[in-house]
Amino acid sequence: MTHWLIAPVLLPAILGPLMILWMRHDLLQQRVFGVIGSLLTLGVAIKLNVMAAGGEIFVYRLGNWPAPFGIVLMLDRLSALMLILTAILAVIVQLYGIGSGWDRKGWHFHSLWLFQLMGLNGAFLTGDAFNLFVFFEVLLIASYGLMIHGGGPMRLRAGVQYISYNLAGSALFLAALGTLYSVTGTLNMADMAERVAMMPAEDTAVLRTGAVLLMLVFAIKAAIVPLHFWLPSTYANAPGPVAALFAIMSKVGVYAIIRFFTLVFPSDTIVETIATDLLLPAALITLTLGQIGVLGTRSLTRLAAYAAIASIGTLVISIARFDAQGLTAGLYYMLHSTLAAAALFLVVDLIAARRGGDFWLRLRPAIRNTGLVSALFFATAIAVVGLPPLSGFLGKLLILDATRDDPWMAGIWATILVTSLVSLIGFGRAGSILFWKSHELDTEPGNDTDEGERPAPGPIPTKLETDEPIQDVDDSAAPWLAFLAAGGLLAGSVALTAFAGPLTGYLQETADQLTQPQLYYESVLENQEGTR
Repeated sequence: MTHWLIAPVLLPAILGPLMILWMRHDLLQQRVFGVIGSLLTLGVAIKLNVMAAGGEIFVYRLGNWPAPFGIVLMLDRLSALMLILTAILAVIVQLYGIGSGWDRKGWHFHSLWLFQLMGLNGAFLTGDAFNLFVFFEVLLIASYGLMIHGGGPMRLRAGVQYISYNLAGSALFLAALGTLYSVTGTLNMADMAERVAMMPAEDTAVLRTGAVLLMLVFAIKAAIVPLHFWLPSTYANAPGPVAALFAIMSKVGVYAIIRFFTLVFPSDTIVETIATDLLLPAALITLTLGQIGVLGTRSLTRLAAYAAIASIGTLVISIARFDAQGLTAGLYYMLHSTLAAAALFLVVDLIAARRGGDFWLRLRPAIRNTGLVSALFFATAIAVVGLPPLSGFLGKLLILDATRDDPWMAGIWATILVTSLVSLIGFGRAGSILFWKSHELDTEPGNDTDEGERPAPGPIPTKLETDEPIQDVDDSAAPWLAFLAAGGLLAGSVALTAFAGPLTGYLQETADQLTQPQLYYESVLENQEGTR
């Protein structure tokens, strides 16, 4: 049993409280230790990916108690992949938060950031259904604080809505777990999977109810229609770097769907195709409504939020097949959509900061750094829409190829292709208003002022000495760092394209591992030498 598995949870769990106790009034120390914590988490995630690459499933038994009685953490290729994706995103976006000055708009930004990482990493590593609920609550509590970071009535209102929806989801989660425990007598995922596989078909009515309840819970977390209502307002009103980190939050719901409906409820058990029957129509509607929102919205932040919803729909179309080819395409698109959605939120924040905090799609004079910002927006739009040569194009090709023998093939292909065109029109409209027409407005005779320019604020203090958070985004903190962070996420999309061959090979092996539940039975339940 290797202790590396507990490190992604333990590191932020230790550093977060220490930052609150010792560094709460020192912004510089918070930044240094916050970034160190994220970098250490990234280093551990790389180590765990190297371990998982061999195909072995590693198990960490807390207190050395045997499963299914003790709490276990479980590392396979999928959980290792999600850990490194989370860590890369967290480091880059945290640097953006420093460079843009967002981290000085309120207290405890970096400690909440680490608590969020703790919850995310724990959710990806846990092998116990109840502890999945626990880590969901940890990451949600941290996200509540990050959501209202900086204050403001609209942000507070969206935060209350976000909390309400997630509390309802948490209550439903407990009900689902109680239902499953009443039938199986366990909440260890591998043990539950083994018992479900041996259950006689005539005793499965309550089990099917529990499976559907779980699907509803994860659909809320993933923002799948019709349970997506919390996402547009939440993402649109969250601070830019927080919204970018939230790009991985919806993927936690998708991860949980993959984990439960490949391990515990695969299609060859008594639940049969219930997951596919529910997910596929919902995914098609999610994609359609998301792209319509991109076309119809008049807000930059809502454009990014609806684009995130549409990407979830595209992802779930592939995941809903629950076969190796569909999972491979879905995992590739998950990597792409997380980086692309986060990049879009950061670029939108850069644009709004240079428009005096104006997020609305309306004519304004040209902004500062208009050439660089417009290039970032153009490249991000290409990635999000799914145009060549970036990874979104390859991701959609993989999904189309994976669904070519699906009974719904015609509807799936038509929906993906038509909504891609709708998205292209929506982003083209937004870009023309923001950069092309605004540039023309700025060069009209008699228009000698640039309303997009603001006087540079004074230097950022290294101490948080006031009780009131600063209300304006200070984009003079380290603009080069903010631009570098946004560019770094786009570079990730380029890397996904450049290394698509070996990456899809790795993802194929990941999908093959997911479709072999026997490997998990052996690692978690049978190989328990040395336990108490």
